[in-house]
Amino acid sequence: MTAREERVLPPVLLGLTAVTGLVDAVSYLALGHVFTANMTGNVVFLGFAVAGAQGLSVTRSGSAVAAFFIGAVIGGRMAVRMSGRRDRWTGAAFGTEAALFLAAMAVALGYGSGLSNAPARLYGVIVLTGLAMGIRNATVRKLAVPDLTTTVLTLTLTGLAADSSLAGGSNPGWARRAGSVGTMFVGAAGGAWLLGYSLALALAICALVSAVCATAAFAGITPPRPQEGAAGPRARRQG
Repeated sequence: MTAREERVLPPVLLGLTAVTGLVDAVSYLALGHVFTANMTGNVVFLGFAVAGAQGLSVTRSGSAVAAFFIGAVIGGRMAVRMSGRRDRWTGAAFGTEAALFLAAMAVALGYGSGLSNAPARLYGVIVLTGLAMGIRNATVRKLAVPDLTTTVLTLTLTGLAADSSLAGGSNPGWARRAGSVGTMFVGAAGGAWLLGYSLALALAICALVSAVCATAAFAGITPPRPQEGAAGPRARRQG
């Protein structure tokens, strides 16, 4: 990772971590106890649903897992096709995430804080947000920025504790790890609060933050153009 990317990507990924908290709040609280961002929890919910646990659904959880998987495939393909330009595929992936959240907002518009009475729309939002998060996770995995997965905090919390001075460590990366935990918490709390007003509003905020992060990633990672009139060594020799 270049010095330029080192400056740009951590704030962008922390912003997207907050979006994950928002999405988890939306999916769990408004879409019938399903996760469309946190697939660890969702696979567990799927297992519970298969065993007949009340309040959970095989079709809802299964749809979320399938959508996330397809999204991750799309994200991986985007990275391969545009591998020569990290700025281009990173911006495109995060921009696609924002567009999918915007589409989910349109599906939920006018239906208050839940879609239990509109199953077609409910599954539409599950699929759209699952696709968005699959694309994002594939992209973040390719970027491989340490301690910033944007979705899973188990290893982040483990590292924060196991590498701390309490455990005899030197606290490497503690600020980034703590920031990841904090932004996820803020996103989840904000999502739960926004749902008191509107599901579509919460999804609109997801789209807005993802769009800002996509723009920042594209603009920040793009290599600076050579100044006009600046000549390289070959041009100077030829002159």
